[in-house]
Amino acid sequence: MKYAPDMAYLMATMEKLINTPSPTGYYVKMKPVIEELAAELGYTVTYDNRNTAYITVPGADTTKTVCISAHADTLGLMVRGINADGTLRVRPLGGVHFVSTEGENVTLHTREGKSFTGMMICNHHSSHAYDDAKTMERNENTVCVLLDEPVKSAADVRALGIGHGDYVSIDPRFTVTENGYIKSRFIDNKAAMAISFATLKHLREAGKQPKCNTVFAFSFYEEIGLGGVYVPLEISEFISVDISILGPDADGSDRAVTICAKDASMPYDYELTNHLIDTAKRAGCDYAVDLFYRYGSDASQAIKGGNNVRAGLFGMGVYASHGVERTHKDGIENTARLMLSYVLGE
Repeated sequence: MKYAPDMAYLMATMEKLINTPSPTGYYVKMKPVIEELAAELGYTVTYDNRNTAYITVPGADTTKTVCISAHADTLGLMVRGINADGTLRVRPLGGVHFVSTEGENVTLHTREGKSFTGMMICNHHSSHAYDDAKTMERNENTVCVLLDEPVKSAADVRALGIGHGDYVSIDPRFTVTENGYIKSRFIDNKAAMAISFATLKHLREAGKQPKCNTVFAFSFYEEIGLGGVYVPLEISEFISVDISILGPDADGSDRAVTICAKDASMPYDYELTNHLIDTAKRAGCDYAVDLFYRYGSDASQAIKGGNNVRAGLFGMGVYASHGVERTHKDGIENTARLMLSYVLGE
């Protein structure tokens, strides 16, 4: 059956999630948003000790429990030092491409709950002042945070309450074109989160029940390879919904959903992957099957963590991962149709 997800709700939810800072390990702003979205649909949220959020929906078959995982964390930065001129040295949280951060606006989040804005600049930031401004490699040793504050020294910065270990989130620059292209940081993986909530909305409003007990999970450590290492014991089937990579050999596109047969470390479960392919066909999805190079997910992390689950993965095609990414509303919609069809077992 070909479902029609509420795309207006999905897109609005995605924008809200994308604009909520959640660099890896920084869950304080995202958790209230997850709770608010769940409450609006009549669901409750529980957490484990790692602050993974769970929304559990009872199924027709209560003997089996499956998990839909859409990680809530994004790439980000953490303050590792304060320079003598008041700029900040940072370390990446996840696979940050520093060359793509130069010139971006950022927000610094202190441990006391204060926020300060700033921008990312190269140490040799101007070709009018530095001979190597264009050629200097951009990395964590050459790119820093310039605060939007009248600071001239490390002491000035510390007087604001800023210190080592503070989080830095990068502004996403969410944009949707008239013909449906979505350009933003953190489509990875706020798009999949929004698709999960659109699925929950459909279940509630249509009065439908999942085929089996279904747990929607939102983890906060995927970008550093730790999101799915713990899985509740009752779960036997673990599906990650995440971005799909477009690159050499890829058969997918940003207007389709891609089912991953293998990532950088392992093939996904043979029968479960076949089931996802068959489900995509029945749901009338524009889909592809691909292998992902230099890629992992909460599902592969779940296997590495020793959990007794079958693992699968699918998601919308995305260009320019870990930078300002691009996908299309059609890819989002195809992914939403596959998720809902899988959950309903139709």
